[in-house]
Order: sequence, then C-alpha cells, then structure tokens
Amino acid sequence: MSPSAPAVRPGASGGMLSFASYYGDHMVLQKEPAGAVVWGHGQPGAVVTVALLGTGGLVVLKKTAQVKGPSGTWTIVLDPMDEGGPYTLTAEQGLENVTLQDIYFGDVWLCSGQSNMAMTVLQVANASQELAAAARYPYVRVFAAAPARSDTELEDLERIDLPWSIPTAENLGHGNFTYFSAVCWLLGRSLYEALGYPVGLVEAAWGGTPIEAWSSHRALRTCGLPEDTGSPALSSSTSAHQHQSGPQMPSVLWNAMIHPLLNMTLRGIAWYQGEANAFLHTDWYNCTFPALIADWRQAFHTGSAGQTEPVLPFGFVQLSTYHRQSSEDSFARLRWHQTADLGVVPNTRMPGTFMAVAMDLGDERSPYGSIHPRDKQNVAHRLLLGARAVAYGDKDLVFQGPYPTRAILEVTRGLLNITYSQELVCRQRDTRSFEVCCFSQVSPCQWLPTPVVAVGSRTVTLALGGCGTLVLGLRYAWAEWPCEYQSCPLYNPQGLPAPPFLLDTLPTGNTTGGRELLLMPSSGFSWGI
Repeated sequence: MSPSAPAVRPGASGGMLSFASYYGDHMVLQKEPAGAVVWGHGQPGAVVTVALLGTGGLVVLKKTAQVKGPSGTWTIVLDPMDEGGPYTLTAEQGLENVTLQDIYFGDVWLCSGQSNMAMTVLQVANASQELAAAARYPYVRVFAAAPARSDTELEDLERIDLPWSIPTAENLGHGNFTYFSAVCWLLGRSLYEALGYPVGLVEAAWGGTPIEAWSSHRALRTCGLPEDTGSPALSSSTSAHQHQSGPQMPSVLWNAMIHPLLNMTLRGIAWYQGEANAFLHTDWYNCTFPALIADWRQAFHTGSAGQTEPVLPFGFVQLSTYHRQSSEDSFARLRWHQTADLGVVPNTRMPGTFMAVAMDLGDERSPYGSIHPRDKQNVAHRLLLGARAVAYGDKDLVFQGPYPTRAILEVTRGLLNITYSQELVCRQRDTRSFEVCCFSQVSPCQWLPTPVVAVGSRTVTLALGGCGTLVLGLRYAWAEWPCEYQSCPLYNPQGLPAPPFLLDTLPTGNTTGGRELLLMPSSGFSWGI
C-alpha cells in the first residue's frame, strides 16, 4: 500500500477477504502476556482461518472465526506470543487467502495529540543525525494514520499516511508535520534500547486540535460539555500556525482516528496535546483530560476483548512555552490542569500515568514558531523514564523532578522554608519564579514575587518581604515562559526539572523553627485564577 492510499473500508470489500487497514507487512503485534487481536473483512457467514507461520513455514498456531453480518468483519485473538520473529500471518476464506510477511511480536505504543506530536524527525534539533541513525533500528516499526475526521464512529481507518514500515530517513522525515512523529520515534527507539525487543509505533496526530475533538461523546458527557456543538475555531491571533489548525468539533477525531484502532492490543499510549486548549475551554481540562484517559482505557480494553490492560500506561508531555514576555497565565493553568490540579502524576485522579515536564525547553528561534520547540530528545528521554518506571515497573528509577512536601513560616524573620521530596540542584537564583498569595483587603489574593534566599540539599528559603505572615498560597513557575532553556531554578541531580505548582497554605500549628503550613493542591478558583 502506498502512503496516503485509501485503506479497505467496511463494505468496500464486497465480501472479499482482507485484513483491517492497519495490518500489514513489517508490523509489530503485541507480545505476551496479552494476546494480539487480528481482525478484518470478509463474506458474512463465511469462516476465516488465520494461521501464524514461523521459520520454514512451520505452523505455530491456527484459529478460525466466522464473519459477522451485517458488518462483514471477523476477529481472532492470537495466543500470547514471546517477543521476536519474523513470522508470516495468513488468512483464508474459501479459495481466497491473504498473507502478511515479516511480522514481529513486541510492544505496541500509540502516539497521539496535536502538532508537537505531529512534528517529524526532519524538524527536530540535530535532524540529519537522527535521520541517519534510522537504519540502526530495523526492529522499531512505524505506522501513521492519515489525518481524518468523521461525524460518526468509523470501524476502520479511512486513509493511511504510512503503512507499517522499517524506519528509513525518508519515512521518518517525510515533511513538516506529516510523518513520522519525532516524539513517538525517539521514545520508541529508546524503549527498544532499554527493552531489547521489537517495538511498534502507531501515530495518530493532527495539529491545532483541542482535546474535545479527540474525546468520545461519552467522555465529554462526564464533564458536562456539549456533544453536538462546535468549539469555536482558534483565532488567528492565538494560533501559531493557522494553516496547521485542525478540526475543532467534538469527537470528530475520536470517530475517525481512534475508534478504528480500538481492536488493537496496546502496551501504552504517549500523548502531546494541550496548546489548543490554552485558548479554548482551558479550565475544563482538569476534567476533560482525566476523562479522555479513562475513556480510552475502557474502550481499548473492551475493543481488544480484554487483552489491552484496563489501566493502560498513559504518558504525556506537559506544555512547553509560547511567548516569552506574555503576561497571560493560560499556559500555566493548562499545565496545572494536565495533572488534574494535583501537581504530579501518577495520582488518585490519574493512576498509571507519567509526565514529561517541558517548560524549560523553550525555543524562541524555532522556524516552526516558538510554540513548536525543536528539542524533542529531552522530551522523549523524560517520557522514557516515566514509561520505564510506570509501565515497566522499574521501581528504583527517578522519573520526576522534586516537589514540595512541607513548608515552615519563620514569622520573626519573614522567611518561608520549603522542604522538597528530592535532593535539589539550583541552576538559577531567579527572583520571580516563586510567588506567594498574600492576604489583601481589596482582593482575595495578591501574588507577590518572593526571592530565593538560600537553597539547601532539600530546602528552599524564600524572603516574604511585604507579605508579612498572611500567606494564603504558594506557586512556582506560573508563567507562559517560566525560564530560559534548561535553566529553571530547580532540578534534581538526574537533571529533571521541578514541575510547576499551585498550592494553598493552611496553618496547622507551631513547630521547631516556626509555624507549620499544610501544602494543599489548589483549584485556584477561590483566588480568581
């Protein structure tokens, strides 16, 4: 199948036997402990026999299924297979047969989102080196669905941009915002290096799209959002690349690009989206994002006949930057909402998730606009750490940056001592990154910068200045462009940045050294945020 060639659609086969559109030569199927789902189209009522053949044509397994009417589809769950290959996969219906070659078993990851996920390897820093390295990874296989929208849920993909392929410089860097996704590739390549067995990568991304377009009607209902009215398109003043702005209507990308994939057995999902929602329904994101995660998990679990695990590992990238001098806080709010207003993941509202902080990877000179930073290598590395810890159970791996656990107010000296969860490395003694919410007679909250006085191994001391002791809240890196490239104030020794936060501070009594403040994740609404 050539790139962008129409895939076989339900009903289009006229009863002829075929695999579903996204099965092909060179593909990776999910390895044990799950069984890979294989499905396709055929003559209603006919029996389809699927066989997996190993070296020399040896039959490894054989299964049959009846073609269901009126959809004309058949589905088979293969027995769980160890990693490796190559195998040949055949399907027979009467005198018809279809054969797929060079099939491997490994881990399959879906990569979705908007333009920062759609940015190709051609567009990243050191692109020529990254493209030249493609040939070293023949067991990382890539597939890209074409951008498509639909008002109804589709059973199969309408079009495919890149059928299952062995990576080359051409298919990893086909063009700008086409295929193949740099974040997806760099994550998959690193997973292969860490795991030592085949990895299959499935890209389904479209630039300039809000989360509502990727959400099912069912997910939107849980947040009380309308299912049948269009979201207003991004205005030209806020869209970084107007020609990249994709569909805004609720559920149209879920219908056309995600729903067709639900039968696929997956190992995990990587998601990079949110820029569009910094300008649209921003303060709904603390509901719409957890709702999408829960809904996709349920749908993939059900669609794969229970083979995709119910708490499917879900990694995402926290928003990077846009305008350096902007006084707007929509990016800061969106970053906070990406954690369901809890600051770090996984958490109670977002179990089984992991996050790559990217607010320190700004790229003002990016030829694709500053909203599209070119350093996707660090993004992928941070995602990899989360994947290894959360998806693969590496309990000793540090995969997130330091986070506040305690605060003590030294009333007489006007100091606030914050204790962190990890050892700290201070890269920048910034005077504006920390802010406190001070009680004011005229407003619920007056945010004032609090300079850093000292950084200890696990503590930060702030000078409260004019705030006195009436501290109602504390926030960090609450800006559209919080710091220069890899120069936020706080990191851990592994080089991971401390994530942004928005915390209520509640006095709980006196302790050695001052007044103890309980740090509580804040919704921000009481402060007019």
